[in-house]
Amino acid sequence: MSRDITDRAGRAAVTGAVVVAHGGRSVSTEPVSSAQLAVLRMVPIARAIRHALRGTGIIVCRPRFRVRGWNGEQASPVPDLHAVLDQIGTRFGDIPVTLVGHSMGARAALRAAAHPAVTAVAGLAPWLPPGEPVEQLAGRHILLAHGTADRITRPVDTWLYAERARLVTEVTVIEVRGGDHALLRRAHLWHRIAENFCRGSFGMPTGAGVAAGAFRQAAGEPHRTVL
Repeated sequence: MSRDITDRAGRAAVTGAVVVAHGGRSVSTEPVSSAQLAVLRMVPIARAIRHALRGTGIIVCRPRFRVRGWNGEQASPVPDLHAVLDQIGTRFGDIPVTLVGHSMGARAALRAAAHPAVTAVAGLAPWLPPGEPVEQLAGRHILLAHGTADRITRPVDTWLYAERARLVTEVTVIEVRGGDHALLRRAHLWHRIAENFCRGSFGMPTGAGVAAGAFRQAAGEPHRTVL
């Protein structure tokens, strides 16, 4: 059991979980440490989600992958996410889980959507090279958000992935004008996007503000919403 999961649970009844997945590299077997930028980048995202879900019985955990890289066909982060999801089920029973991933973590989260506990997945500045599967997304709520100023992963790959994913499920697509890969530029907006998606994925109101409005606008929208 991840210590992060156990610590966040406390003694209150747990009704759901959000797992926040950090990014990494295309190839690396170096162990992940808590001081790496890809890991630290998700701290404010997780904090914002936790604040938005306070008092709901939903926990937010931020596990670390064992190694930094995707590593080709090994898809190293995917079994790590499956292990976390299994741990959540063992600890808390049959509760719904929303995955929120950044970059490589988004790719891993979308791959892990096939796990029976997963009901929703958000990919922030995702790394989605051509050929990524989409069949596992069927029946899940999906968000894909990408910034126009991202120079690390390609927004166009995200839009193409979204088109294929919409053949099997409902997908909300948001284009963040001027948003960079690190989620630092327009950080407040990135946080609101993550918060509102997580609230909506558990059937809660998304509140007010431009990000919340984008989700209402994007419902059934065949293209993408620009913020």
